[in-house]
Parts: sequence; structure tokens; C-alpha cells
Amino acid sequence: MSDKVLLDYGSGGKASQRLIGELFLKHFDNPELRRMNDGAVLSVSGKIAVSTDTFTVDPIFFPGGDIGRLAVHGTVNDVAMMGAVPRYLTCGFLIEEGLEMDVLTRIVASLGAAASEAGVWVVTGDTKVVPKGAADKIFINTTGIGDIIVDPAPAGDRAKAGDAILISGTLGDHGLAILSTRQGLAFETPVLSDCASLNHAIEALLRGLPDVHVLRDPTRGGLATTLNEIALASNVTCEIVEDLIPVRPEVRGGCSLLGLDPLYLANEGKFICIVPEAQAEAALAIMHADPLCAGATRIGSVVATEKLGQPGRVVLKTGLGGKRLLGMLEGEQLPRIC
Repeated sequence: MSDKVLLDYGSGGKASQRLIGELFLKHFDNPELRRMNDGAVLSVSGKIAVSTDTFTVDPIFFPGGDIGRLAVHGTVNDVAMMGAVPRYLTCGFLIEEGLEMDVLTRIVASLGAAASEAGVWVVTGDTKVVPKGAADKIFINTTGIGDIIVDPAPAGDRAKAGDAILISGTLGDHGLAILSTRQGLAFETPVLSDCASLNHAIEALLRGLPDVHVLRDPTRGGLATTLNEIALASNVTCEIVEDLIPVRPEVRGGCSLLGLDPLYLANEGKFICIVPEAQAEAALAIMHADPLCAGATRIGSVVATEKLGQPGRVVLKTGLGGKRLLGMLEGEQLPRIC
């Protein structure tokens, strides 16, 4: 292969076959992909969850991850939040002509490794090469498919008054890691993205508890926006306590310096879990058993709306003893975050 991506690699001819055989198949190898059909025949049982996402992160390599790993983690997590065990991924690449082949190889290898760690197969995909200047290096689309293992499955409209609101770890890591790398900022303590697949922790939680009401990963828009979405869908009010929300000191300091709010920064390796009050401690014990959720903690409750006004709101109890409303993110705090 050439040392740079050529338009020929997207032609569907011999060059495309070389790229698939020598690069993609090498790193994504599994029995279904090896059949080299235009699609895949998959084995699933009962209800399935499907999610798709497109990743355009800038920069494509960042502390703690890269666009390849992110493309797996983001979609695997979305499927898992639906109460499913992710099984399969499709993967589409949109590549700018002239991208260095070693950069593409590094991304594909990283994506393959992340899929292996998550226990999913990349079973089919597509590659398009566009002329130089028509895209920015590389964009990746992934679609995930998984078996739903609980009934009823967690959903954004299932939060109930009296439920406990849990978070699996510290907030804002991914957003600040991307921003600091993009802007060439250096902090005394490096900030790493929390980019990770959470499906193993989620499966343990689903199999260990009788009824998980809501699972969501607070990606774009962060914790505050995601809780607003849940509150609106469930017609409830979420009340969270500022002093209980875990934020790394270096992230808090960086946000203070840059005028950002960690509650609105993207996360790529954390999830919100809303369960009945009686199951809160058991849920935390299960979460703590997974290294990715070692910092899991309770941050608040779902409350009766008549106590705090109209439903569909998120209320923050501040460290000073007051309360303030947290609305959804207005505009784009940080573009091309994932």
C-alpha cells in the first residue's frame, strides 16, 4: 500500500480490496467479517437494541484515547444504556485523500483493540475516500447491535420520585482533555480523557439488580443536559448536591481558568444510573467492583415535582446552602468533542 491514502482506495476496485484485506481485516478479523460479503448475517435472540453515531473529534489523537477507540466506546455505551449486551458493530470510514497510512493504521488498530476489549465484533463496514480538502482527516460512523437482557429495560422516561441518582465517576475529563490538547494548553497535572467501554460494568449491574430505571451516558452537554433530558422524559424533577458531584481537582482548576462548567462538559466513560432508593447501596457495590466505576457515588434524588415547582427541571443544591436551576446547554460549549 501507499504511504498515504489515495482516492483509489475508495474506488471499490483492487486498491480498495488491498486496503480491506491488508488493514481492516487484519485488525477486525472475525468469522463473519472474513466471509467478505456486502453485509452480515447475525445471530440475536429476542429484542435487540440498535444505536448509531458518527465521530468527528478534533484532534483525532488526544490524551487517553483517539477517534478509533472513541468510535467503539461511544456506540458500545449507547447500546449498553438501553439494557443490552453489545454484540456487533458496523464501521464506516470517510477518509480525506492524503492522510498518512501510518495514521490510518494506528486508528484502525486502536479501533480493533477497543472492540476486542469490549467483546464485540466489527462485522461489516464501508470506506469512502474524498478529495483533499473535502473532509478533515477522517470521520468514522459506527452502528451497534446488542441483545436486550432485562424487561423492562432502562429508559429515560422511567425515573420516579424517590429514586436515587448515581454517577459512575468523575465528570468533565474528556471535554477538558480535548480542549487542552486542541489549544496546546498544559496543566500541572495532565488531564486524560475517560474514554472507555462501560458495557461490562452495565451488564453486571443489570444482572445483579431487579430493576434499574434509567441508564444514560452524559456525553455532549454533560451531566446537567442529560439530567434535563431525563427529567423532561419522565416528567419529574432531579435534585443533585454540588458537594457530592465528583470532579478531579485538575479539571475543576482548568474549568475555572477557562470559564467552563464541568457539569456541562462531555464525558466518554461515565454513566448516570437511576434506581429505586432501596437498591442504591447495592447498585454502588456492584459498580465499585469494576475498576472503571471505582469512583461511583450518589449525587442526588428524583423528587416529587410539587416540592420544587414544575416537572422537567434539574435543581442544584449549592455548597452555600442555596438552590439554582440547571438548564440544558445553550449552543455548543466545545465543538467536535466526539
